[in-house]
Amino acid sequence: MPSSVSSKVGSFPPTFRSRNIKTNGATLHVRVGGKGPAVVMLHGFGDTGDMWAPVAAILVEDQTVVVPDLRGMGLSSHPQNGYDKKTQAHDVAQVMDKLKIEKAALVTHDIGNMVGYALAAQFPARVTRWVIIDAPLPGIGPWDEIIRSPALWHFNFRGPDVERLVKGRERIYLDRFYDEISADPKVIDEETRAHYALLYARPHAMHDAFEQFAAFAQDARDNQEFAAKGKLTMPVLAVGAEKSFGAAQAEELRFVATNVTSAIVAGSGHWVMEENPIATTQLVVTFLSK
Repeated sequence: MPSSVSSKVGSFPPTFRSRNIKTNGATLHVRVGGKGPAVVMLHGFGDTGDMWAPVAAILVEDQTVVVPDLRGMGLSSHPQNGYDKKTQAHDVAQVMDKLKIEKAALVTHDIGNMVGYALAAQFPARVTRWVIIDAPLPGIGPWDEIIRSPALWHFNFRGPDVERLVKGRERIYLDRFYDEISADPKVIDEETRAHYALLYARPHAMHDAFEQFAAFAQDARDNQEFAAKGKLTMPVLAVGAEKSFGAAQAEELRFVATNVTSAIVAGSGHWVMEENPIATTQLVVTFLSK
């Protein structure tokens, strides 16, 4: 593990290649690199797959690294529906099929956590281990309490008028999240903010980001059905940011998984790959090497 990790946003090693892979109703933009055991990395809102570039650069040395943009986000296509996480899990499974990957480890953050759980719950034999980072699962544990938090007003912020308000002001909207749920807003630099603002200003991108949140009610019902069938048994590393979910991340995962280890990214808010990429990368690399 190197003593430093490059945090330049989206700068994957030149050995990575990008592919557009058709799934059931969407086409996902996917970065693929390396050889060896596979790891699939799923991003969340305010990011794209570009967030994983620093850790992907380390993992690619001895693993096959697969980094998609979720449907409707980044450089993936913008279907009218399918933003429930159960459907998006099938997107990921079909990407694995097209790449001839039978099994993979998972590394997920934010909305990626929700897609990751739907994938692991529906296809448990295909997920070898899972690093889940700093976000809850709809319908699981204290979800009803979590969604009442004033800090999560954006879960219900959507609709045609909202989109008109945000259009052309994507940077202002995203800055709210970078500033308010980070430990130190200055750590999220101008290059990173401008990079994601440009991606979220693409046609339909913000609409589809809102659709990710609109699907939470369905996701909650689906997750409760998944959980009723039994807990996941693969090893899970539940990573909370010190200034965000912290140890509660592992407490949440114990509702749905039997083999959960807790870890904390020190000095970080929610944006762990932007705020503390070195510590986050160390946790991911160490856990996947076991």
